[in-house]
Amino acid sequence: MGGMARTGNRSRGARDGVAEARRPEVRLPPLVEYDGGLEPDGDYDGVRFDGTDLADASGPGARFMDCELRGCALDRTELVRARFIDSVLTGVRGVGTDLAGASLRDVEVVDARLGGVQLHGAVLERVLVRGGKIDYLNLRKARLKDVVFEGCVLSEPDFGEAHLVRVEFRDCVLKRADFSAVRMESVDLRTVAELDIARGVERLAGAVISPAQLMELAPAFAAQIGVRVEA
Repeated sequence: MGGMARTGNRSRGARDGVAEARRPEVRLPPLVEYDGGLEPDGDYDGVRFDGTDLADASGPGARFMDCELRGCALDRTELVRARFIDSVLTGVRGVGTDLAGASLRDVEVVDARLGGVQLHGAVLERVLVRGGKIDYLNLRKARLKDVVFEGCVLSEPDFGEAHLVRVEFRDCVLKRADFSAVRMESVDLRTVAELDIARGVERLAGAVISPAQLMELAPAFAAQIGVRVEA
């Protein structure tokens, strides 16, 4: 299946003793332009949605294989339990996109402008989110494995009760992040440009932070164990 994505490095590497996430390396086959809408349980294979207005469209259970969504409007688009495999989403935008329970495997999301995205209960494996800005990202109870957030802004993301394995936050901004009841394994936060944790600082076991971040988070850590810090 020559057109399918291949991950460049399937073996797990280590960066300063921290297991690195395996990134997707999507190589799309020649695509067919698609200008239709979405259908429940629709099957989309090797197609390109270019600037398609999918606002208010309904495609629960849809399957996207070797697809590209470029510059599409996703306002209130219903994609509950959808599956994205070996696909690229570039410049997508919208508010209230519903991807609850969706599955993303070998997927790149580039320069997205999204708000209120529902990904609770979703499964993300070998996913790269690069650039763009996502407000109020809901990843509660989601499972993330080999996921990289790179050069993006995440404003008030909710990772409550999620399970993160080999997740990297590289040169990105985390504003008012909620890590309540999260489980972490090999989560790299060291290069986060702005690390602002609203809830769940006590759940950072399994994460790696930098010495500077430790100093910034020290008051929150002290408060969790009941230590008062006074001059």
